[in-house]
Amino acid sequence: MTDTVEAVPQTLLTAQKNDSSFPNIWQELKWRGLVHVSTDEAELEALLAGDPITYYCGFDPTAPSLHLGNLVQLLLLRRLQLAGHKPLGLVGGSTGLIGDPRPTAERTLNTKDTVAEWVGYLRAQVQRFLSFEGENAARMVNNLDWTAPLSAIDFLRDVGKHFRVGTMLRKDAVASRLSSDEGISYTEFSYQILQGMDYLELYRDYGCVLQTGGSDQWGNLTSGTELIRKVEGKTVHALGTPLITNADGTKFGKSEGNAIWLDAAMCSPYAFYQFWLNASDADVIDRLKIFTFLTRAEIEDLEVAVAERPFAREAQRRLAFEVTAVVHGVEATEKVIAASAALFGNGDLGVLDEGTLEAATAELTTAAITPAQLGIVDLLVATGLSESKSAARRTVGEGGAYVNNVKVTDPDTVVDSELALHGRYFLVRRGKKNLATAVLTD
Repeated sequence: MTDTVEAVPQTLLTAQKNDSSFPNIWQELKWRGLVHVSTDEAELEALLAGDPITYYCGFDPTAPSLHLGNLVQLLLLRRLQLAGHKPLGLVGGSTGLIGDPRPTAERTLNTKDTVAEWVGYLRAQVQRFLSFEGENAARMVNNLDWTAPLSAIDFLRDVGKHFRVGTMLRKDAVASRLSSDEGISYTEFSYQILQGMDYLELYRDYGCVLQTGGSDQWGNLTSGTELIRKVEGKTVHALGTPLITNADGTKFGKSEGNAIWLDAAMCSPYAFYQFWLNASDADVIDRLKIFTFLTRAEIEDLEVAVAERPFAREAQRRLAFEVTAVVHGVEATEKVIAASAALFGNGDLGVLDEGTLEAATAELTTAAITPAQLGIVDLLVATGLSESKSAARRTVGEGGAYVNNVKVTDPDTVVDSELALHGRYFLVRRGKKNLATAVLTD
């Protein structure tokens, strides 16, 4: 795999930097709540405050896209790079063939072709968050490069002999599976050995001395630090970030069925933006610290706004803009904001491209209509905004009916089919907030 990639978006390179109000990057990470567990804190702080180090984070292709939890690591990689350190982005072409043990059940193994395809998708996503230029240019690596040539005998002799079964059994992910009805296969049991070997290879090839990951991966992270200690007699480090949960403790992720994907085809920029916009007052400041590059002063100002003017939702709007712009770009974010405004009559629906319009109306009630149903009364009834024709007539007479944000005041109005957005969409509204979509069919 090569290290030549397209230049990272300038919004990520120049508009975002580490906060100079902190004495060093470690203290900033602590303030942002990014340190849940780590090896020796004092050593890590000194290490990160000194000469540039090489560090890495791994991403397994167990899906065709990264998600919100991975975004924590992507932004952490970038924060450390902005502090002068050298990132390695690892995509697990071999570990993705196995998958780290889930708490409750075995993973379904994907085919080699599928995993190889997903490696390409994830590699492209990781690259967007890093700079591949300058003295601390990032590099991309694939653990299949050093795993595939290794025979089973060599693996057992050279790597497996350094792991103790008792220690492996005590790892949280393994222990939880052993106590479940499903149990754990030898395949998934061996995952931590493979991840430990990754760290050893990167230590040997690049001098890598820090691995980051989610705190639920702590057992896998420390398998690498222990392997390097045993084989090389050297001390290296690991940093586990907190899992992202709501204030009520609910998690986000593939296993919970509510993953927020970074791929626009799996989670549209509109839906992505709305997720952040809907952050609760209890969560929004923590989200700003972890997922944006806003300074401490800016975030503290927004914290005051939450306390004094919660109805204005200033913090939520800033959060949604910042994170969506980083993941999908400023232009896409501006389209999303325009779509949100236009849905409720504060913008021009006609300027929205079809994809943005579809995403913005995806959760609305949608009714298929024929040209014979373009009367305003029929539209209100067909979309369920009015329960009967007489109720629809009252709505129109009271000035509460809109089609594509244009008020309709005559109950006998027949909407011109030429006014359909992109040739087939009508946004029908009753009052200020009751919306539905009518889609014109032949």
